[in-house]
Amino acid sequence: MRITKVESFQVAPRWMFVKVSTDAGVCGWGEGGLEGYADVTGAAVAALAEQLVGADPRRIEDNWQRLTKSGFYRGGGVLSSAVAALDQALWDIVGRLHGVPVHELLGGHVRDRVRVYGWIGGDSPHDVAAAADAQREAGMTAVKMNATAQFPPIPTAADVTAVVERAKQVRVALGDGRDFAVDFHGRVGAAAAPRLIEALEPLAPLFVEEPVLPGNNHTNLRRIVESTATPIATGERLFSRTDFLPVLQAGVRVVQPDLAHAGGISEVRRIAALAETFDAVLAPHCPLGPLALAACLQVDFATPNFLIQEQSLGIHYNRTAELLDHVANPEVFTFTDGYVDRPTGPGLGVEIDEASVREAHERGGQWRTPTWNHPDGSFAEW
Repeated sequence: MRITKVESFQVAPRWMFVKVSTDAGVCGWGEGGLEGYADVTGAAVAALAEQLVGADPRRIEDNWQRLTKSGFYRGGGVLSSAVAALDQALWDIVGRLHGVPVHELLGGHVRDRVRVYGWIGGDSPHDVAAAADAQREAGMTAVKMNATAQFPPIPTAADVTAVVERAKQVRVALGDGRDFAVDFHGRVGAAAAPRLIEALEPLAPLFVEEPVLPGNNHTNLRRIVESTATPIATGERLFSRTDFLPVLQAGVRVVQPDLAHAGGISEVRRIAALAETFDAVLAPHCPLGPLALAACLQVDFATPNFLIQEQSLGIHYNRTAELLDHVANPEVFTFTDGYVDRPTGPGLGVEIDEASVREAHERGGQWRTPTWNHPDGSFAEW
């Protein structure tokens, strides 16, 4: 059995799908578009495909090693995202060959359903109370919100109060029996993060995410972790076990690798195992499309130290497309009482409407990361 063709598709709103075909007629799908650079990731897929065409897709680990290590320059968001998409597609192929879901190939399921959360508030958080009410009425038991839009390096009392007041609205709307997480998105900074986390602590957020930029983890993360009882989460901009080791050593308790960026199923299951040795839990990052979510769920069901799964239904980025638009079996993503049941279909468990994907690719559409400024005109973290 050999790989005969690798194709990539840029799909609105900001997704990149990959299809891997074989001479046995079995195909696999994956997703790996680095947000803002889906076109660049597609070019990386084309370059890596030169190594895959002619290879045996069943040798997933051998292919992964060659894709990640055969280049003199390795790693980084673009290459790791391209590898992630290809890796997912190979697992999809092997699962379909054996007629089983991928989680059975990973050792079998350790739970019968996976808890999920939805997004509220958007990039510049507003109307969070009404949005939290809507999620609660829809059956969600957890939500996540951005803490703030642009944020000064050292906030005023009013800046801190505004963040806390929004969080209070969500806590009141949800009640104490449900959870909310707060994403700092790398916008807050090392000087402001401890003060803001301390102010939020009485509201018992499930976790605070990415309190500082990944490039600042080595100097600031441990100090922040040790300053609070609130669990600290990070990892959406980390791409390997090597990246995650120092943040785990700093005391982070929730790791958030993205299966569309961090080397796919193969690497994220190893990141989860590494986290388990630190008594940390897995909460995969996934504000993307259906294939990325399907890959996450396969890992979630086979991972003992799993916490909760992000998903993008109704997320603020989905203005031109929605999670289920290209899915022929949308019932696999039915959320009931804040959970999704174990997928039993072969491979990733999701059937892609290929004609719909090809049409979306032809329509085109490029998403770029927004560029923000502070009131004085200087650059602000998005």
